[in-house]
Amino acid sequence: MKHGRRTLRRGIRLAAVGGLLCGGLLVSNAVAGETPARPLNAGGDPVAALVARLGTSRTAGSWIGPDGRPVVAVTDEDSAAEVRRAGARAEVKRYSMRDLRSATETLRRSVRVPGTAWAVDYASNQVKVYADSTVSAADWSRVSGVARRAGGLVRMRRTEGAFTTRVDGAVPIVSGSGRCSVGFNVTDGRQNFLLTAGHCGPVGTPWFRSTPGAGQLGTTVARSFPGGDFSLVRYDDRDAFDGTNAVDIGQGRRVPVVGAADPVVGRRVFRSGSTTGLRSGRVTALNATVNYREGTVTGLIQTTVCAEPGDSGGPLLAEGLALGLTSGGNGDCAEGGMTFFQPVTTAMTALGVRIIDGGLAEGTGAITDPSATPSAAASAGAAPTARAVEPPGGAPRRTVTGIVEPRGLITGVGVIGVSLVLLLAARRLLSEQDDRDHLRAHYSRNWG
Repeated sequence: MKHGRRTLRRGIRLAAVGGLLCGGLLVSNAVAGETPARPLNAGGDPVAALVARLGTSRTAGSWIGPDGRPVVAVTDEDSAAEVRRAGARAEVKRYSMRDLRSATETLRRSVRVPGTAWAVDYASNQVKVYADSTVSAADWSRVSGVARRAGGLVRMRRTEGAFTTRVDGAVPIVSGSGRCSVGFNVTDGRQNFLLTAGHCGPVGTPWFRSTPGAGQLGTTVARSFPGGDFSLVRYDDRDAFDGTNAVDIGQGRRVPVVGAADPVVGRRVFRSGSTTGLRSGRVTALNATVNYREGTVTGLIQTTVCAEPGDSGGPLLAEGLALGLTSGGNGDCAEGGMTFFQPVTTAMTALGVRIIDGGLAEGTGAITDPSATPSAAASAGAAPTARAVEPPGGAPRRTVTGIVEPRGLITGVGVIGVSLVLLLAARRLLSEQDDRDHLRAHYSRNWG
């Protein structure tokens, strides 16, 4: 009897401890928000250096696997062995990156059908061509013919909805032609600007805050669209910029932006927009091409992050690093879809600007540079100075965004609570059983 109770007690305790550990892991994962895998940029990354050394004829792309490890596609076993020695997982594929790029170049030269898009899918070793619901049967046939001429590495696929630019966005700004959003704050060392989508308006477009009666915020001074999808808005109102650089993710929370980087396929990313708020997904392809009705845009980041009209120009980020600006896509956040982003690093290089390094301002929830002080130029009417971060290539800067996933947090707390209740209930029941056994033994000794 005593042996049975000891076994039961031990089993209950182990089950409760297991529940506490499981709940703790769920809470930890929910609060962490992002998996701290390899750095986003290639500076000092031995795998990226190896891929560059092997070249496009022996490799076929790289991505982050579900376990967080880097995966490199190669075309021969000798290259696979080198990849494994560098600490990554290797997959031998039929087509090289040179073959895949040749196929995308064939598509680019031959096809300009609005409603189509294509990108290299590293994992499947194919170029995937997408045609939305607006593409006619005749145009589908024409694109299919080009795909066949490009070789067996091209795969055609129909998608729901239509590929459209997503006008509006995260922190809204308004012009006479519509509403877009602030992406990231940047500087050329003399003046401060904001980045947004290029399709939002031509050079000379005046921008205003969305607040009724607000004055002019800034003016578009440079733009790329189509081709690229980015524009540079100069702050005309010096009071509109205070040296901060953060992304509004809703509910009064802001994520500091401390640098910029190029994304990696498979990486988890976050997007913020005024229509759908904070959303997350994964990077599925790089260097994608989309044929919007307004024109063709190349070099885009393809993701599973949903977006809707009202999210355009908004920021894409991970681990406090600026990655992209919302360009367009299909679907919505109820049914899902794909969304494309203009890489921030490409835009900054073309415009000659750098990301402003944000530092959390004490007690305000804003991001600012604590070492920055108003200069003589600022007091004379120029915008405040701000500290900038060099584009990728220097020492990588990383941070944890602190984004919480409510479902994972609630589940984890629930598991912990249930485990504690069961542990206390079992302890009480076993204590009562011991008391009863003690009384029985006492009764037996004294009253036989």
